[in-house]
Amino acid sequence: MRFLAKVGLSLTALLLAGVAARAETITVATVNNDDMIIMQKLSSEWEKATGNKVNWVVLEENVLRQRVTTDIATKAGQFDIVTIGAYETPIWGKAGWLASLNDLGDDYDYKDVFEPLRNGLSVDGKLYALPFYAESSFTLYRKDLFEKAGLTMPEQPTWDQIAQFADKLTDKSKEQYGICLRGKPGWGENMGLITTIVNTFGGRWFDMEWKPQLTSDPWKKAISFYVDLLKRDGPPGATSNGFNENQALFASGKCAIWVDATSAAGRLYNKATSKVGDVLAFAQPPVNVSPKGNGWFWAWSLAVPSSTKNLDTAKSFVKWATSKEYVKRVGETAGWVAAPPGTRQSTYDNPEYKKAAPFAGMVLKAILTADPTNATKDPVPYKGIQFVAIPEFQAIGTSVGQAIASILAGQQTEDAALGAAQDEVTQTMQQAGYIQ
Repeated sequence: MRFLAKVGLSLTALLLAGVAARAETITVATVNNDDMIIMQKLSSEWEKATGNKVNWVVLEENVLRQRVTTDIATKAGQFDIVTIGAYETPIWGKAGWLASLNDLGDDYDYKDVFEPLRNGLSVDGKLYALPFYAESSFTLYRKDLFEKAGLTMPEQPTWDQIAQFADKLTDKSKEQYGICLRGKPGWGENMGLITTIVNTFGGRWFDMEWKPQLTSDPWKKAISFYVDLLKRDGPPGATSNGFNENQALFASGKCAIWVDATSAAGRLYNKATSKVGDVLAFAQPPVNVSPKGNGWFWAWSLAVPSSTKNLDTAKSFVKWATSKEYVKRVGETAGWVAAPPGTRQSTYDNPEYKKAAPFAGMVLKAILTADPTNATKDPVPYKGIQFVAIPEFQAIGTSVGQAIASILAGQQTEDAALGAAQDEVTQTMQQAGYIQ
């Protein structure tokens, strides 16, 4: 117990009853963002306390999703823990591909985890993943540039206002871009943002008969707006920029406006990694003809594949990495502004976190008010804000994301790219039996 106290972690937060006495090595697949890098560094404490080892596979977001999906679907057993989200967890849990995580003990304090997250990661009352951090989306901007230009960002901007601001704040001779937006293709990269734009333009992925709507007026208007805005006021090579790349651009002072994940707030406030912490400001995600579906809902979470041969050890790590004690360790070692956001009430009750993260209340409200059941102007047969909660969407979203990136890159016209995507998605939905 003296040793465990020394590393700052309680026995109950680390160990599950029945963890094997012999040392085991578990393989964890995760995404290459800042929060997961901190987890990787702190994992040595779990290793010392348990005697087990962690083999890390840290991948770019699109690559992670592809590798993990293949491993899970084929039951190859390459990974003992996978980093997935609110899209995959219910689908894979229902398919029997994930182990239930309801048995981590009373000391885990499940009720401290926000109820919408527990519900979103459960099937029939069973949790199949635990949230490492959660996010919605919002508008980040440089208040110094706005003040200098005599501009005022409203609390709830429209996309037209965002475009007007970006036009005035773009100075490409100084590498100052009015706006940075995701352009890298992928269902969770460019399509995460683009789907929220389509939502606010009054669009939807499918009508009530599951017929794709990619050539509808709302889709055409949304894509034209997005492409024109990025070409006019965005950085060069936008089709290579996903979340991490845009965060780096914003942190280095090259973006006036960035519409993206609320999880970026802590990283951009951190003066050790950001040049804009003193001039950072926030607003709601933009709207257009509809306010619905403008802010997404996501939770990067840790799950244990049912194919693992190290079940108890994997659960022990998941328990540690998503615990209240882990959040405290991040605050103590990396600074409270870096604490994983959006998952636990205890984090938002902590005065040290509230002092270090003045954005905390706005972020939490955005996460808890995002409604995947009411995200479009017209009725739809699916759930989801920035994704469609059906197994086929991962392939559909990635394919459409590639089509839109080709428009942005000037490789295809809008009509040609969306027309081809409409035909491809229609064929997929017919083959899957959605369209009779």
